[in-house]
Amino acid sequence: MSNLISSSPSEMDLLDRPNIEDYLPSDSIHQQQPITKLKLRDLLDISPTLTEAAGAIVDDSFTRCFKSNPPEPWNWNIYLFPLWCLGVVVRYGILFPGRVLILTLGWIIFLSCYIPVHVLLKGHDKLRKRLERALVELICSFFVASWTGVVKYHGPRPSARPKQVFVANHTSMIDFIVLEQMTAFAVIMQKHPGWVGLLQSTILESVGCIWFNRSEAKDREIVTRKLREHVEGADNNPLLIFPEGTCVNNHYTVMFKKGAFELGATVCPIAIKYNKIFVDAFWNSRKQSFTTHLLQLMCSWAVVCDVWYLEPQKIKPGETAIEFAERVRQIISVRAGLKMVPWDGYLKYSRPSPKHRERK
Repeated sequence: MSNLISSSPSEMDLLDRPNIEDYLPSDSIHQQQPITKLKLRDLLDISPTLTEAAGAIVDDSFTRCFKSNPPEPWNWNIYLFPLWCLGVVVRYGILFPGRVLILTLGWIIFLSCYIPVHVLLKGHDKLRKRLERALVELICSFFVASWTGVVKYHGPRPSARPKQVFVANHTSMIDFIVLEQMTAFAVIMQKHPGWVGLLQSTILESVGCIWFNRSEAKDREIVTRKLREHVEGADNNPLLIFPEGTCVNNHYTVMFKKGAFELGATVCPIAIKYNKIFVDAFWNSRKQSFTTHLLQLMCSWAVVCDVWYLEPQKIKPGETAIEFAERVRQIISVRAGLKMVPWDGYLKYSRPSPKHRERK
């Protein structure tokens, strides 16, 4: 009986062990090669499959940074659906018209003050710039009010000082509006068409904003020169840069461009985190225009946001600009609760060629 018990495990192992001949090609069975000489490639070559699977994982991890994540529907039963319908009526029938009225009133007040200041105070540059800064902050406050914006600012308010630059994570173009209502930043931004481009070339030009075209290489040299000149100026507005270079969905941070960290200036990090309880503030520029994005915000219940002005950072001895950028990105990501990913945000607009990927 003991012999039977001691031998049963080995017998069961033999029964459970797979028959390796089932996985061999037919020609290898006829060759009658010893099993001890078999190699992995003789059994199954799965390297192409692994390569495709790894590529799919990487691509999914990259595109996940730029995808909108709609909330799960909550109006799924007969009790909640009437409340959802009531909410739609309130948001679109009451809140939205009131917000349009607020924004319209804001533009009337702004233009009635900005045009006389801009035209009549040509010879008084300091006074004109100070009034224009206050008016830009005012119209940004009207924009935030048109979303019923609930913004909490943490830390000391930024002040205009030479040799410093502010950097922030980027979720939407409303990041600029949220920050601008507190401080008249001069921002570096991509040129936009339509009414946004008109505002860029007229009103925002008065606060020293710098525009560039991502597709033109000459703009990079011009922008770099303008950045250095702006940072050196003592009377210029604080410079604000979004070093990710594109909008990310407020769950991740992609690689920071090193341009802001090569200026020899003190870098002041700003962390921005939106609460998705009422609306997703991420602007997916591939799927909707900025006008549509603003209308979506105006038809929501509220835009809830936290802004942290973090401790200024200086480059350490022996630290490269790239390492400095990654250190600042980590500070912002930790404060805002964002996940760092090793992707270049410009890949959102132009993927590398197949030959370049194969060479890498």
